Amino acid sequence: MRGVKIVTTAAVAVLLLAELGPVPALADTIEAALVRAYQNNPQLNAQRALVRSTDENVPQALSGYRPRASLTASGGYQYTDEQLTRGTPAIHGTTAPRSVGLTVDQSLFNAQTAPRVRAAESQVSSAREGLRVLEQTVMLQAATIYMDYLRDSAIVEVQRSNTRVLEQTLKQTQDRFNVGEVTRTDVAQSEAQLAAGRTQQLTAESNLTTTRSNFRRIIGNEPENLAPGSPVDRFLPATLAAAVELGLTQNPNVTAAMYGVDVNFLQVKVNEGALFPTVGLQVSVNQAFEQQLQIYRAFNAAANVQVSVPIYQGGSEYSLIRQSKESLAQQRQVLEQTRNQARADVVTAWGQLLAGKAQVASAQAQVTASEIALNGVREEAKAGQRTTLDVLNAQQALVNARNALVTAQHDRVVASYNVLNAIGRLSPQVMRLKTNVYDPSVHYHQVRDSWAGVRTPDGR
Repeated sequence: MRGVKIVTTAAVAVLLLAELGPVPALADTIEAALVRAYQNNPQLNAQRALVRSTDENVPQALSGYRPRASLTASGGYQYTDEQLTRGTPAIHGTTAPRSVGLTVDQSLFNAQTAPRVRAAESQVSSAREGLRVLEQTVMLQAATIYMDYLRDSAIVEVQRSNTRVLEQTLKQTQDRFNVGEVTRTDVAQSEAQLAAGRTQQLTAESNLTTTRSNFRRIIGNEPENLAPGSPVDRFLPATLAAAVELGLTQNPNVTAAMYGVDVNFLQVKVNEGALFPTVGLQVSVNQAFEQQLQIYRAFNAAANVQVSVPIYQGGSEYSLIRQSKESLAQQRQVLEQTRNQARADVVTAWGQLLAGKAQVASAQAQVTASEIALNGVREEAKAGQRTTLDVLNAQQALVNARNALVTAQHDRVVASYNVLNAIGRLSPQVMRLKTNVYDPSVHYHQVRDSWAGVRTPDGR
C-alpha cells in the first residue's frame, strides 16, 4: 500500500512544486508555451494581418492632400470632305489625328480630408487595441490549457493509483472471505467500488485526451514533460483598488472603445464637411497632330481654379450628419458599458484569486486529514471495529480530496492569469517573456507616407 501512496502523492504534487525551485532544463515550461502561442497561433497571426490592412486606411485618407494626374493619348484615321459655302472649292483628304495630354488636379481646400485622416489614425489605434485583446485572450487560453493538462494528467494518475489500491483491497477481501473473516457482501462492495474506480479512471483519461487535443490547437505542439506552472502574482498590483484603476485605464477593451468614440466623432466632422465648399486647381497640357486638314500641329496649356459650393443635394448629407451623431452617442454608451464590464471583471477575478489561495490551503488540510483517517480506518478494520465499506468510503474520500487539491492548485494559478488579463497587463513585455514582441507601428510607418507601389513591406 505504501508504494501506491507515494505514487499518488507525487501525482498530486505535480502542481505544488512550481515555487520550490528551478525547473529542469529539459522540461517544457508555461512561459515557453506562452511564447509559442504568441508567435505561432494562427488566429493571432490573422489578427496581425488585419491590423496591417487597417494601416492602409491612413495613406488612403492622405491621398486627399495629394495631386491626381492622368495621361491620355489617342490616335486613328480620319477622312474629311467639307465645303464651307456653296460655290467654294471643297476640301477633302485623309489625316492621322493623334494627341497626347496630361492633366493634374490638386485639391486646395476640402473640409473632409483632415477629419478623414484623423479618423483613419484612430481606426489604426483601435485595431491595435483589438490586437491586444486577442493577444491577451490567446495567452490566457495558453496558460489555462497548460494548467488544464497538468490538472487532468494528475487526476488520471490519482485515479490509476486508486484503481490499483482497490484491486489490492478486493484481493485482500476475497482472501479474508475464503477464510471466513468477511461475508460475500464485503466482496461485492469491493467489486462495486473497483468498477466505479475504473469508470472514474476511464473518464479522467478521456478528459485528458480532449485536453491534449486543445493543447495542440492553442499552443501548437503536443504536451510533453511539462514543468509545474506557477502563479503570476508578482506582476499584479498590491490592492484591489489599484487593480481596478489599471483595469479602467489599461484594459484593451476599454482603450479600443475610447478610440471607437474618436472614430465616430471624426465621422461626424467628415459628414459635416460635405456642407463646405471645395477649391481645386487643375493644370492640363495637350499636344495634338493633324486634328484638321488645315492644321498640322496644335499645343494647348491651361490652368484653372475651380470652386464648388454645395447648395442642396436632396437632403442625404443632412441625414448622414444626424445618423453619425446618433452613432457617436451609441459609441459613448458602449464605452461606459465596457468600463463597467472591465471593473466587474477585475473585481470578479480578484475575488477568485483570493478564494483560490484559501482553497489550496483547505484542500491540503483535507488531503492530510483524509490520509490519517484512511490509515486509522484500515487499522480499525483489522481489529474488527470497521467494515470493508468503511475502508472503501475512506479510500474514496481520500481520492476526492486529492482531486480537489489538484483542482484548487489549477484554479489558483489560472485565477492569477485572469487578474492579469482583466487589468490589461497579460503581455510578453510585462511578463518579460523571451520572445520578439510584435510591433504594429513598424508596418504603419512603412506604409503611411507611401505614394506608390503595389508590393507590401514584406515583399509580397
